Amino acid sequence: MTGKIRRPLVNAALWSLRRINARRARRAPAPDTGTVRILLHHAYGMGGTIRTVLNLAGYLARERDVEIVSVVRAAEEPFFPIPPGVRVSFLDDRVGPRGPAARLLSRFASRLVPEQENVHQAVTLWTDLRLLRFLRSLDGGVLIATRPAYALATTLLAPPGVITVGQEHVTLQTHKPEMLRLIKRRYGRFDAFVTLTEADRKQYAGALKNNAPGRLLRIPNAVPPLAGEISTLREKTVIAIGRVVYAKGFDRLVKAWKDVAEAHPDWVLRIYGGGTPDREQRLRERIEEAGLSGKVFLMGSSKEIGEELARSSIYVVSSRYEGFGMTILEAMSKGVPVVSFDCPHGPREIITHEHDGLLIRSGKPSALAEGVRRLIEDEDLRLRLGGNALRTASRYDLDVVGAEWDALLNDLGRRSHLRSCSLGTAVW
Repeated sequence: MTGKIRRPLVNAALWSLRRINARRARRAPAPDTGTVRILLHHAYGMGGTIRTVLNLAGYLARERDVEIVSVVRAAEEPFFPIPPGVRVSFLDDRVGPRGPAARLLSRFASRLVPEQENVHQAVTLWTDLRLLRFLRSLDGGVLIATRPAYALATTLLAPPGVITVGQEHVTLQTHKPEMLRLIKRRYGRFDAFVTLTEADRKQYAGALKNNAPGRLLRIPNAVPPLAGEISTLREKTVIAIGRVVYAKGFDRLVKAWKDVAEAHPDWVLRIYGGGTPDREQRLRERIEEAGLSGKVFLMGSSKEIGEELARSSIYVVSSRYEGFGMTILEAMSKGVPVVSFDCPHGPREIITHEHDGLLIRSGKPSALAEGVRRLIEDEDLRLRLGGNALRTASRYDLDVVGAEWDALLNDLGRRSHLRSCSLGTAVW
C-alpha cells in the first residue's frame, strides 16, 4: 500500500477511534488498581525481563488479581515457574492447533510493531489482530506494558478507564531513531512510566520534556529468590551471566581472561547464558584462538543460577551497556563481589566502588583483568566486598521494591481524572 493511500486510511481509523473513545470515556468505570494485567512478549521464554516480571507479578498477586498476557507462545512449558496466584493467557498461541485465519495472517509481517523494534520479526499480522482485540476489550484495571512494541500499542489503543503504565527494561539510548520518534510522540499518554535506573529516568525526562506521562519515576527490579547457599568465596571460579550478544561484551571478557589465566592458571571462568548457534560458535572460536580451552567454559542456560553463583568467588560484568544489571544483584545476594565495567546505566547505580565491588572506568579488557586479578590475589578484600554485597542486595528485596509498586498503583488509583483521549493524527 502506497503512502498516499495509507495515510488517509490511518487518519480515518484514528478519527473513528477518537470518537469511540469519547463515547467510552463517558461510561468508563472509576480507576481500579485491584486488577493488574502485565503485557509480556513471551511468558514461557527465558531472559531477565521475563524473570523479573514474574517476580513482580507474584508480589502483586498477594493482594490483587494479576494476569500475565503473553503476546506469543512458542513453548509447551514455562522456563521459569509461574508464581502462585498469577494467571497466564496467550494472544498468539503457536503451540496448539491454528485455524485458517491464523495460518493466513501469520504469513504477513506486523504493521503494528515498528520494523526497528527487536521483536518485529517475531510477530505477524495475526499477532497484531490478537493484540488489537485484547487492548480494545479492556474495561478498567491496570495494564503494564513491558517492552516498547507493546508500550506503543498500549498508548494508541488502550480504552479510557484503563490505567496504563509503561516499563522500560533496557535504556532509552539503545532504541533506534524511528522508535525514539514514536516514543517521544506517544509515551506522554501513559498514566505512569517506570525506568529501572535514575540515569535512564533523567534521560526520558529530557527526551519527553513537556510530553511526559503523568508520573515518571524509577523503580528498580527486585532480587528474585534463588537456590543455593551464601558463597564461601574460596572456590577458584569466576562467573559471568548473560545472552551471548554484542552488548554483553564476552569478546572483551575472553581477552581479559587471557591476562588472568597467565597469572592464575588454576582459576576458571564459566559463562552462563544462551545465544544463537552462530554467536556461540564465534565465541568458542575466540576462546580457542586465545588458548583458553579448559580455562573458559560456555555453560549454556541454567535454571538454578543461584547454586552456580554460590559456587563462585567473583562475578564479572564485561557489558558495553546494561539496562539495569539484574545479575549483579543476584551475585550480590549470594555474597559474591562484582568486578564490572562502568558501562551505562545500571552497574554504577548498584555497585559502590571499593565497598561491594569494583567499577572499572576504562573499557579496556586489560583493566577488567586487573580488577579480577586484584580480588583473586587479595582474599581479605574479596571477603570484605562480599559481605558488603549481601547488605547491598537486601535493599532490593522483593518486599522493599514491591512496596514502591504498591505506592505507585495506589497513587494512580486515587487520581480520578481519566487519561486524555486525544490521539493526534499521523502517529504511526
